[in-house]
Amino acid sequence: MTVFLLIIVGLYVIMGLTKTWTPKLGLDLRGGQTITLTATNETVPMESLELARDIIQQRVDGLGVGEASVAIQGDQNIVVSAPNVERDDLAELVGTTAQLAFRPVLQVAAGTGTSATPTPEPGETPAPGLPTAPPSPTATPSEGTSGSADAALLDMADVLAYEPTEADLQALADFTCGDPTHEDPTRTLVACDESGSAKYLLGLTAIRGQDLETASFGIPQGDLAYAVTLSFNSEGAARLSELTGTLVGNQDPRNMFAIVLDGTVESAATAQDKIANGEAIIRGSFDADSASALANVLKFGSLPLSFEPSQVETVSPTLGGEQLRVGIIAGLIGLAVVALYSFLYYRAMGIVVVASLAVAGAATYAMMVLLGSVVGFALNLPGIAGAIVGIAVTADSFIIYFERIRDQIREGNSLKSALTSGWEKARGTIVISDAVSLLSAGVLFLLAVGSVRGFAFTLGLTTLIDLAVVFFFTRPLVELLGRTRYFGEGRRGSGLDAAHMGVTQEALLGRRLRRKGTTSTTPQEA
Repeated sequence: MTVFLLIIVGLYVIMGLTKTWTPKLGLDLRGGQTITLTATNETVPMESLELARDIIQQRVDGLGVGEASVAIQGDQNIVVSAPNVERDDLAELVGTTAQLAFRPVLQVAAGTGTSATPTPEPGETPAPGLPTAPPSPTATPSEGTSGSADAALLDMADVLAYEPTEADLQALADFTCGDPTHEDPTRTLVACDESGSAKYLLGLTAIRGQDLETASFGIPQGDLAYAVTLSFNSEGAARLSELTGTLVGNQDPRNMFAIVLDGTVESAATAQDKIANGEAIIRGSFDADSASALANVLKFGSLPLSFEPSQVETVSPTLGGEQLRVGIIAGLIGLAVVALYSFLYYRAMGIVVVASLAVAGAATYAMMVLLGSVVGFALNLPGIAGAIVGIAVTADSFIIYFERIRDQIREGNSLKSALTSGWEKARGTIVISDAVSLLSAGVLFLLAVGSVRGFAFTLGLTTLIDLAVVFFFTRPLVELLGRTRYFGEGRRGSGLDAAHMGVTQEALLGRRLRRKGTTSTTPQEA
């Protein structure tokens, strides 16, 4: 019991060291967004819908939020729920549908957006306060293995030799940021950056988005700022080598290539060196958020179907906080009723029930807080219900144990031996009961979706904790109390007295006489 309690104390020490004292909250408790996306394609194959669901799930997971769920509804809808995410951010993330493409930059002009910050020249560091990622970061080679493959798009020689026509330049001049665009890999494209502060005339598609294998962000070794690292497959590496090898010798802005998604220039990088190994690093005035956003766009940029948001629901933090408050109050009332009943029925032995519930609650809270930090577990309202139900199972385990003790005393065993034999008979029942709860929680977790999984997870977690509590705390505490004079002698009000255990005075007297070796069988004969 001492070791078990020290382990629980250790959990709280870890919480203190990480300065994490509260669990992560789910969508229904801290607020968030639910967006229903409807496919606009004429035909919607289920395979494409499932692929789109997987890609959107990866995008949402890339935000680093817990309890985000993406589920197919019907034959053309995908429902996305994410807690603590702004509406516009989530809509932009999950609604991006176009193919990702890398195109050479032919011309750059001032945009038509509302930003008051002057558009930086190519290669210039953006002024503080510019609301977008830097339009002109630099792409440089990083260590890796080179690769080559035959081009699948237009030949790179044609892509790199293309010169803008009068019609292209007129299209650039006439384009207004926000106008609809139509991407054709064999034609030029006019597109703006996210803020609308710059617009670009882009050449033919040089590299497809599917040729990008991975994208990640971080601070490269030897650097002091965040950057985005790209890794291409063999075909993409070969085309990237040709693209950067040609661009590096050009003047601004013809030494740049743009990363385009859904008609928006996500980034325009300046090629500083030829990248021959398919591994590139995009540097610029990135912070952690902008670098993470760009990496997510690059990793999860393509959807096989076109979607439009058909319904957007917002759960306010105020409503979520009220639900949390009511849920906690309901749980405390329920546990208080259990504690009151325990003292009324088990007398002073109710101490064991209350102490076991307190230990189980402390262990459960610590685990939920730490799991939120380690694996992103987010507590929702059904999860609170599962935790309360699971913690209450601890009281059930004590009831089973106590009733087995009572059975052993009724059969003529002494209190001391009943405490031991009662545990031996109760142990199997407790394990089987918790095993059934674990099986139910496991099946529900695997088959359910959304917030119901939160109920299943916390039910399974608290059931495991109950097993630990009843073996390493409840049983030792009962045996320790049995060694005291008050409980061990079954005094009145202890919960182990003869009247409460259902043993008659005649039976007690006969038991005492048998221990003395007499042959009397009734009080009168004695």
